[in-house]
Amino acid sequence: MADIRDMYMAHAALRREFDLLPQLVRDVTPGDTVRAALVGEHAELLCHVLHRHHEGEDLELWPRLHERAGAAAEAIVSTMETQHHAIEEAHAEVVRLLPGWRGTAQGGAELADGLERLRAALVEHMAMEEKEILPLAEKYVTAAEWKKLGEHGMASTPKKDIPLVLGMVMYEGDREVVNEVLADAPLPIRLLMPIIGRRRYAAHARRIHGTATPPRIGANAR
Repeated sequence: MADIRDMYMAHAALRREFDLLPQLVRDVTPGDTVRAALVGEHAELLCHVLHRHHEGEDLELWPRLHERAGAAAEAIVSTMETQHHAIEEAHAEVVRLLPGWRGTAQGGAELADGLERLRAALVEHMAMEEKEILPLAEKYVTAAEWKKLGEHGMASTPKKDIPLVLGMVMYEGDREVVNEVLADAPLPIRLLMPIIGRRRYAAHARRIHGTATPPRIGANAR
């Protein structure tokens, strides 16, 4: 059945990056379009990752739990779906504001407030998902079905960004879980991606956060 440990790893990355993002925007000096472009690109990548992550759950996870878990899943899955709608509304607001801010470095306070609303909705959702949904997924979702979630998230990610996204996720990840995520990849990728991914994220974090080792926020993991 599903090994759900990779979800804790993904959630840790989302918690960390969305927790830091509002202040990154606030710290950009109005009119500094170079810095706004850099932080804005980072924000757009995170929004893409989040959208695809939740889209995969909508398509691959909720229907299976509705079908297989019966009464144990009915109320909580409906709550998850409602939370996804709220997150998507906050996400849409951020996506609407990002291009204008990226190009002008004006309106940062409004964007940062939108990011705060997105972060709050996301943190509440992930905590409930870890408490209520992941135990159900272990019982009712197969390993092959679970892998489709990760595959969906990566399917539309530009190839140039895949090492960075994986490095971002692996930053707080356990090596055993990382190895499991890469288990079906060709041997060179299994060997090199943990190294390349971590290097890409370290370089990216230095540009965005000013350090290769931003604060680890963690997941509600076991």
